[in-house]
Amino acid sequence: MEFLLKLFKDMIQTTGLVHLTWGNVFLILVGIFLIYLAIVKKYEPFLLLPIGFGSIVANIPATDLLEPGGLIHFFYLGVEKVIYPPLIFLGVGAMTDFGPMIANPSLMILGAFAHIGIFIALIGAKLLGFSIFEAGAIGIIGGADGPMAIYVTQKLAPHLMAQISVAAYSYMALMPLIQPPIMRLLTTKEERQIMMKQMRPVSKTEKIAFPIVITVLIDLLLPPIAPLITMLMLGNLLKESGVVDRLAKTVSGEFMNVITILLGVSIGSTMKADTFLTIKTLEIVTLGLIAFMTGTAGGVLGAKFLNKLSGGKINPLLGSAGIASVPIAARVSHSVAIKENPYNFLIMHAMGPNLAGVFGTAIAGGIMLVLLGVH
Repeated sequence: MEFLLKLFKDMIQTTGLVHLTWGNVFLILVGIFLIYLAIVKKYEPFLLLPIGFGSIVANIPATDLLEPGGLIHFFYLGVEKVIYPPLIFLGVGAMTDFGPMIANPSLMILGAFAHIGIFIALIGAKLLGFSIFEAGAIGIIGGADGPMAIYVTQKLAPHLMAQISVAAYSYMALMPLIQPPIMRLLTTKEERQIMMKQMRPVSKTEKIAFPIVITVLIDLLLPPIAPLITMLMLGNLLKESGVVDRLAKTVSGEFMNVITILLGVSIGSTMKADTFLTIKTLEIVTLGLIAFMTGTAGGVLGAKFLNKLSGGKINPLLGSAGIASVPIAARVSHSVAIKENPYNFLIMHAMGPNLAGVFGTAIAGGIMLVLLGVH
């Protein structure tokens, strides 16, 4: 009998149960909650489901999955070596129609208004005692561009990758919860019901020339972000050229799906209790939320200003789409508008400032890297 008890105790010692902490349990429950939001509430399941699963796995002791040579350790190398962000941009480019932005370039300024959150978070981080490099990385959360947040963080403050990547992607997925109350608070019912006039058609020549011109301009002016913009524009050129449909479909389909899985699990795996549950994490997550909220408010107020200048022709709800999360922010603008007027289809109009937000985040990140001497 004693032999059996000793055998049982020895077996227990080899499991993760003896090393499980309350912090592990808490983050496992957080992971389960994220999966619940993905499956039951359908809040951006492509992001939240793998992130939630990664959080669960990261907090199960003794698996060695995250240790050097472990499976998820190899997954995370794509984040650490900044491989995933350009590949994600390649897929996004192949899925994106820049026509709405080309058709109505005046709305691009909404991307600038909505990026005030970046600078508010940056200033807030500096006031809390973060270094200027850390503050820059934290600020970029406000751009609502996950790949860009990873890219800038790896350059400026790689030790904050867990907190910043989790905050950026989690808030992106939760934008349908975060943005609508702010949008309704800052607009009147009449403003939310404004119907936009139909956009002009954009020629195929314009759509083909766009990625080529943008690549040359951005790569010349902001070399630090060349990998991201180059891949984004290459993906778009594959789509718009019309001669490599097989490549465009592969990049925007199976290829993008694989990278999304690897990236999501990698981000979730950074939520290890011993390094994630800190006061610094709470500060960063709070600053990220403030950045999203003030960015949304800045975009809406900027759109209200343009609406006044245009004589009431611009729906202020378009301003919230100036945050870069494509196409989540555009869908939120559309969903709020259609609840006020079932015939008010804002989605294509919202894609203009939404895509401008991608460039706005990239430019803000590029300027930070240049000013801080990081290449």
